[in-house]
Amino acid sequence: MKDIVAIVLAAGRGTRMNSDIPKVLHRIFGKPIISYVLGSLRESGVADIITVAGFGSDKLRETVDTRIVIQKKLLGSGDAVASATGALGKYEGDVVVICGDTPLVSANTIRELIAKHRASGASATLTTAVLKDPMEYGRIVRSEDGRITKIVEEIKAELHEKAINEVNVGTYCFKSRDLFDALGQVKRDPKKGESFLTDTVEILRRAGKSVESISIKDADEMIGINSRKDLARAASILKNRILDELMLSGVTIEDPATTTVYPDARIGRDTVIRPNTFIGPDVEIGKACSIGPFARITGNVRVGNEVIIGNFVELVRTVIDDGCRVKHHTYLGDTTLGRKVNIGAGTITANYDGKNKNKTVIEDGAFIGVGSVLIAPIRIGKAATVGAGCVVLRGNDVPSGKTVVGVPARILEKRTGKGRRRTDEKRPVNIQR
Repeated sequence: MKDIVAIVLAAGRGTRMNSDIPKVLHRIFGKPIISYVLGSLRESGVADIITVAGFGSDKLRETVDTRIVIQKKLLGSGDAVASATGALGKYEGDVVVICGDTPLVSANTIRELIAKHRASGASATLTTAVLKDPMEYGRIVRSEDGRITKIVEEIKAELHEKAINEVNVGTYCFKSRDLFDALGQVKRDPKKGESFLTDTVEILRRAGKSVESISIKDADEMIGINSRKDLARAASILKNRILDELMLSGVTIEDPATTTVYPDARIGRDTVIRPNTFIGPDVEIGKACSIGPFARITGNVRVGNEVIIGNFVELVRTVIDDGCRVKHHTYLGDTTLGRKVNIGAGTITANYDGKNKNKTVIEDGAFIGVGSVLIAPIRIGKAATVGAGCVVLRGNDVPSGKTVVGVPARILEKRTGKGRRRTDEKRPVNIQR
């Protein structure tokens, strides 16, 4: 999108968070609050973004990949936007101003805001919402003909203004020249010692400038994170959005109340997610799978089609091909499974040796018996069988088609027709020879 810049307000400490971490860097589903805002801006077509930082600016620099300016003193939203003047230089296009602590604002809302702003030719376009209980939000004051005349903050509102239930959501689009001309006229509030961005609306109207608005369809989009309670509420809303989208795409979620799926997880149609299942970041699950109950899948996991992941199974950094069965009380870490592998209940891939995470490879058609421990690095060959309760030591790979039993695992000795053992297979498992 051309001639559009966004200013993201992220300087506040968030005192009610009671934290040493900047408010916008607290996480929802593993991602900083501000990253959701930046994601929506970019999805809407806004590529040039300036983040206004203050408290914890060094940590913010490490997290966001935008231009950053510093608000030297936390003197309110008006001063925060004015801090970006130098970064904009002689820019004369449109400016979106958005709070960095509003992770639920959608790209559609931002697109609609910009479209209305440009179609109307207004100096400023606001997002508003109608609430049953508008406490703490700035009220939208309109004239008799319905035009916006000003925004009144809660602390400055008269009694009749507090009765207004149309409120300011806090996302704006301005003509840059009109915005900064108006900011130059904003005075600090005598009670708080801060300058409010919202005061620019009344200044623009008095100058005969046009101010327009859009009304958001989902009031949850306006939720700002000011406390841990707000953080939990936003996470709950986002979780339900994710699950709703999955169900609409053809995934069955048996119990949404106990199921968590991270935003970037991808799940194929006709897969069933059973209760108390956690699917974390960077997970792909194919079609027609059964997952859970009480499964935990996270961290670079790829699951093919028609796979069963059963109860109390944990998968980490693992790839599972089509048709596998991993059904009960199992941990697979740094593991690759070929096609149609069966993993018995209670199997563990012991991937960590105290220094490194080591890999386990289990090839097509292998059968791993219940209670087995595979100490990585290890490879189990095609159609091999690991007997129940085996401990396969690191480096002692199991050849294709062979069966191993015991602790430590040894190749199962075969008998001749006369009942005598074949001596060529009476040895521990080790194909590194």
